[in-house]
Amino acid sequence: MERLYKPWDKRHRLFGDLAVLSFLLVQFLDGGFTYVGVSLWGRGIEANPLLSSAMAYAGLGTSLAAAKLLAMSFGIMLHRFRVHTLVALLTVFYIAASIVPWTALFLTI
Repeated sequence: MERLYKPWDKRHRLFGDLAVLSFLLVQFLDGGFTYVGVSLWGRGIEANPLLSSAMAYAGLGTSLAAAKLLAMSFGIMLHRFRVHTLVALLTVFYIAASIVPWTALFLTI
């Protein structure tokens, strides 16, 4: 468990760079998929209640941009602190919890 938050040494820089770039790409895809999904099916399709509430208050584009920029900022901050294992695990989590479900929904159209 210690490896999740223990900083990596500088020798493993390639893994960290790939982890943060993958994380940023997945965040970008999630934002795009969410935008298209909510545009097609309405705000009720969004599973995150905080994001759904933000959409009702600030609008779809503004709330998605703010949420994704915040998530990307935290991912970059973790990368700067060299906590690459957590960034990689968050990337895998977003793929499983967001990209795969959105892709499955889009394939049913």
